[in-house]
Amino acid sequence: MQYRNLGRTGIKVSPYALGAMMFGALGNPDHIDSIKIIHKALDAGINFIDTADVYAHGESEEIVGKALKGRRDDVVLATKVSLSMGDDPNQRGASRRWITTAVENSLRRLQTDHIDLYQMQRPDPDTDIEETLSALSDLIRSGKVRAVGTSTMDASDIVKAQWVAERRGVERFRTEQPPYSILDRGIEREVLPLAQEYGMGTLVYSPLAGGMLTGNYRKGQQNSTHRSQYGFRHLADERRMEAVEQLIPVAQDAGIPLTQLAMAFAVAHPGVTSALIGPRTMEHLDSTLAGLDVTLTDETLDRIDAIVPPGYGVGRLDMAYNPPAIEQAALRRRPVNERAAA
Repeated sequence: MQYRNLGRTGIKVSPYALGAMMFGALGNPDHIDSIKIIHKALDAGINFIDTADVYAHGESEEIVGKALKGRRDDVVLATKVSLSMGDDPNQRGASRRWITTAVENSLRRLQTDHIDLYQMQRPDPDTDIEETLSALSDLIRSGKVRAVGTSTMDASDIVKAQWVAERRGVERFRTEQPPYSILDRGIEREVLPLAQEYGMGTLVYSPLAGGMLTGNYRKGQQNSTHRSQYGFRHLADERRMEAVEQLIPVAQDAGIPLTQLAMAFAVAHPGVTSALIGPRTMEHLDSTLAGLDVTLTDETLDRIDAIVPPGYGVGRLDMAYNPPAIEQAALRRRPVNERAAA
């Protein structure tokens, strides 16, 4: 295993990180089986585990906590906060009030006294970034958190957060967790170059494009189990399916399965630290681990570029983050009275 620098934190992590989203009610409800999967990943050399308080409403963190008994010091443990954890409107977001409560809940579920990487799972436009960074800085000073990061943050907000941290003398975000795959290459334009400029590590999620790059969803074939279970429309996106059909012979010519082509692509970019794998079963883990040593040739990477150009994407992941300016129609349209007056 060739370990990589997590930005400039001094922490060394594996190029594949174990994502724990599928452990618990959302995916694999069998705690014993999930723990076996975690242990096998650790035995294979993966030392980076990523979870979140919202995954199965805390159950994922509980499973990870059980799995790390006796092995905690060997693992770089990451979790996330900010998505809703209840009906109370204050049980979400990036306020000091919620962060200081949520971190204690995560520490308890994870059965540890510190979190190596604490990430804001989504931007919170309602909270001043200085408020968030100040609260996170206090957690670092208290020893409960070692480093802090973000997820799905736009390039402009990354710059703003870095400037605020420098001006106010607070801790800065050390990592970013964006979506990235052969089909979703938008972060190559600004986010990855910015991460490199600011010395941030990147932990990219959905390198298999939400299941599209497993080879299980083919053009003209009916396979709606995953789509009906999770409601993912991107699995039926004709543009993405056409790109997959073009990528399959690229993988065949390289002598590897499509999943290995996708994972090797994700970690080939110099701005990417680790790519998240999210196995639900032991078979899923085994098939992914088989590609740990795969390195793509320049010829193969050029063929991928010809199918999906650098910096662009094909369609869109359903779970991709939309900022309020995009998500809320009212922010994209003038009021009716203003339009009438014009």
